[in-house]
Parts: sequence; C-alpha cells; structure tokens
Amino acid sequence: MIEPASYVAEIELALVSSPVLENFHVLRVWTNSDDGYLRLRATLVNGDFLEAAEYFVLDVEAIKTVDYRHQWMDGARKVLRRRWDSTPDHPELDNFPYHVHVVDEQDVQPDKPMSILELLKWFEAHFQELSD
Repeated sequence: MIEPASYVAEIELALVSSPVLENFHVLRVWTNSDDGYLRLRATLVNGDFLEAAEYFVLDVEAIKTVDYRHQWMDGARKVLRRRWDSTPDHPELDNFPYHVHVVDEQDVQPDKPMSILELLKWFEAHFQELSD
C-alpha cells in the first residue's frame, strides 16, 4: 500500500529526473494518513511556465487524484498553451468534471483525471511536438 507521504516522494523524484523540466519549486505540500496536497511551479526546458496542483486521497489502498489544476503557459508570449482541471464547470462534456482547455479558454475538451505524475508523463511524450 502506498501512503500519501510516499506518493509525494514519488512525485518529487519524477520532478527531479524529468528531462522536460529546467527547474521547479514546491510551493506547498502536506500529507495526512489518508490524503495530501502538492502545488508547484516549474520552468520547462524551452522557457515555458508550468504551475501544477493536486489534492489526492488514499482510496482502497491506492492513491486517487480528487482535485487538480495544471496550467502550461508560453514563456515568451505569456499565453495559455493548456490547462487541465477538475473544476465542475462543464457538465456537458463526456468524463465530467475532467477537462482540458487547449490554447483558448473557450476550447474545452473532455479529458481523464490528470495527476502530477501523469502530467509529467504526458509532457515527456508530447512536449517536443507541441512546443515547436
């Protein structure tokens, strides 16, 4: 069984070893025996900005991401590239409340829950093609 503190350590290890991050700073972190929260800011290797926050719970011996908001901004132009969040503001979308805003606040698409670990994997798989 993974505990919340171990999950945070796993996130921090993934941040340190990620090839798409230039640097990062954990702004807030806390854990209890059954839940936790982590918020960070990072600079990507291309100069873009990322802010990520995740609230998670221990659910039947696994960690479950409950609430999150991850925003990727173009570092030079200061405009949105993508924002993944679980705010329940688009009930018309499949997989409500999980969605992503793509380039424009009005371009909202359904998505799956996105933990910080999944976000890093997503960046490592898609970063080069999307940041050019």
